Amino acid sequence: MTREQLTEKILDIKREKGWTWAHVTEAIGGVSPVLVVGALLGQMKLVKPLAAKAAALFGLTEMEARMLNEVPYRGTAMPPTDPLIYRFYEMVMVNGPAWKALIEEEFGDGIMSAIDFDIEIAREPNPRGDRVRISMSGKFLPYRYYGNEQGIAEYGFKEA
Repeated sequence: MTREQLTEKILDIKREKGWTWAHVTEAIGGVSPVLVVGALLGQMKLVKPLAAKAAALFGLTEMEARMLNEVPYRGTAMPPTDPLIYRFYEMVMVNGPAWKALIEEEFGDGIMSAIDFDIEIAREPNPRGDRVRISMSGKFLPYRYYGNEQGIAEYGFKEA
């Protein structure tokens, strides 16, 4: 069985049972719902206790539980063809340069981690149509200036 086949099996069981992602993530628990759903869709891994809970919930084999615990090959083809996912790329393409400038002005020369990272998704009622609120928080990781001479900063934190 491939990871893609396991994902399809999980989705088939979810459909058959009429479960929502909220039901699934509450039953498995342990980490952010985004991480649980990401793992069940093949983009993240579940730690062993959570892989065992997922396997019990979905009636998976021991081998399939172990597969949920493996580090997956992450990512999708570019550009994405799904309209919702494409809009995220569009947001980055249009707003990315401004986000980069604002983050570097505040923190210095570095990146926002997508590994040491939190994300929350919520519905925000609005009389003109409900809105999607996405809150992201990633650790700032400064670039390391290797080969630096005495008196030259080693990391790209914002200079005073």
